[in-house]
Amino acid sequence: MILSIILLLAGLALIVFGADALVEGASAIARKAGISEFVIGLTIVGFGTSCPELVVSLTGALQGNADISVGNVIGSNIFNTLLILGLTAVIAPVAVTRSNSRRDIPIALLVTFLFVAFALTGQKISFYEGIAFLVIFVAYMVYCFKTDKGTGDEPAQEKVRNIWLAILLVLGGLAGLIFGGQLFVNNATAIARAVGVSDKFIALTLLAGGTSFPELATCIVAAAKKKDQLALGNVLGSNVFNILLILGTSAVVIPISTLALTWIDLGALLLSAILIWVWTYTGRRDRVDRWEAVLMLLLFFGYYAWLFMKL
Repeated sequence: MILSIILLLAGLALIVFGADALVEGASAIARKAGISEFVIGLTIVGFGTSCPELVVSLTGALQGNADISVGNVIGSNIFNTLLILGLTAVIAPVAVTRSNSRRDIPIALLVTFLFVAFALTGQKISFYEGIAFLVIFVAYMVYCFKTDKGTGDEPAQEKVRNIWLAILLVLGGLAGLIFGGQLFVNNATAIARAVGVSDKFIALTLLAGGTSFPELATCIVAAAKKKDQLALGNVLGSNVFNILLILGTSAVVIPISTLALTWIDLGALLLSAILIWVWTYTGRRDRVDRWEAVLMLLLFFGYYAWLFMKL
């Protein structure tokens, strides 16, 4: 148990250092390549920070453990939106651009509705539904790059001047996030199993939280560095990746049962996606304000309190 705790803390340290390197490298690439920080967050950072979810969900699918596979993704999306975006907006309100409100947020909401519809109608994600997820994912990524207007600016004082150094920072940051995430997840799960809790609870809480730590660290660092578009892109990108790419790939490998998910689980997932869309039209328009972020955090802790009560 003591060794597991030490390794868990080592994983957390890797995540923190990896997040800082990833934000610096990704921001430099965005400026030098003329790509917006949002699209970098949506793609490179979103995919990189979703790698732990991909590993956990695919492993669960291959082992025939649907509760781990689907619970990890759903828990991660709830964690990403309510806790991570909530904490990010508490640090500094998160601006929402016109393309975010007209394209990215509605697509993330539509993808969530689609998953819930598949989960409720067939009580599983089938092979063909997995293929549909993957086709939508590819189309969305292509559309984002084709319609991205870029940044159009490059500051005179640049921390990372060499593009290859920026790429190394991204790769090193991703490696720290992924390996740190694995250390954290493996040892948190070992501690939880020693205590004796269900696979669904582990997936929705420890695995979802642990595999979302890269997103959490990346968004907090991005918020502290006033890069809120990178943070928003990371959250939306990770959520889209989780459903379309990760569940899509897992369902192609083997159909994934959603029987273990309750109305509360699916309702929390839907509500988290709806709230991002609602916040763009309430309070000060086109941003997530601090009071809205506090409400998201309260909903997150309320959902987790319900999970603990069901133990």
